[in-house]
Amino acid sequence: LSQAGADEFYKAKTIRFVVGAPAGGGYDTYTRAIARHLGKHIPGNPSMLVENMEGAGSLIAANHVYNKAEPDGLTIGVWISGQIIRDALGDRSIKFDGRKFGWIGAPSDGAPTCAMMGFTGLRTWEDVINSKRPIRMGGMRTGTSYTDVPNILNRVAGTKFDVISGYAGTSPVRVALQRHEVEGACLGWESMRVSNRAMLDAKGDDELIPFITHKKLEDPEVKDLPLFTEVIKGEDNIATYKSWAASYEFQRPFSLPPNAPKERLQVLRKAFASTLRDREFLAEAKKMKLYIHPVSGEDIEGHVKQIYSMSDKVKENLSFLVRQSKKGSN
Repeated sequence: LSQAGADEFYKAKTIRFVVGAPAGGGYDTYTRAIARHLGKHIPGNPSMLVENMEGAGSLIAANHVYNKAEPDGLTIGVWISGQIIRDALGDRSIKFDGRKFGWIGAPSDGAPTCAMMGFTGLRTWEDVINSKRPIRMGGMRTGTSYTDVPNILNRVAGTKFDVISGYAGTSPVRVALQRHEVEGACLGWESMRVSNRAMLDAKGDDELIPFITHKKLEDPEVKDLPLFTEVIKGEDNIATYKSWAASYEFQRPFSLPPNAPKERLQVLRKAFASTLRDREFLAEAKKMKLYIHPVSGEDIEGHVKQIYSMSDKVKENLSFLVRQSKKGSN
């Protein structure tokens, strides 16, 4: 198929986005915003349809796109990149190989950040690491920073987090923090700075206080915080964190099923990159407070390779991410 053929292909067609998260959440919001502008950057101006296929930490959507969607360049999956780590660790509930997707690109990277509520009296990493009692952290299922980060820190940094998992999303965790059911949470800063803004701005018991993050950031609440890689000691422990965090280098990635025609992947990569530079799109994203820091499909391929090449020691340290699914049928 020639490039001209690929250009002609999208005329009068509909591109379907399969989003592995509920309507109204971050994944859905980013996908719909991009979909509103993507068509004008694709030759033939196809129309766009966004479908939500939630469940199992977006795994239902990822497995569907990999195994059931036609690899014709008309179905794009948007799901949690952290599921790739679980595949690399041998999780049997995962029915895909992350190296075989056609990676189009991602709207941003991410920076996992942990924060404590004011009512705990804990404000810094030192306070947290020296806590004599377990600290209750709001969690979801494995594959999200809410659950994974506190569990990894317990293993590689000696924290005493008690992860209360089972919350259905960002909003239920926020309510649990406000009700003092849990004391802290770890989530991407790009999400925390928007969804938890009122709590970051609050004072006293109701204030949400970030105490550690993934990389140097500009925002005043986090710019002077210690980084995970600075507080974790030992080569294997640092490698464990870095292997897990590699999936944060491409947040909410857009992917085609395996074996989609290369020419169509190229058309979509080019259109995706143009969309994320589009002035109208950027104005809309700013208004919606979306964090845009584009990651190319080629870069995602590199990060995915890194995840699959982790050492046996790192696999052992991260094995807790898949333990439940290996035992039971998930």
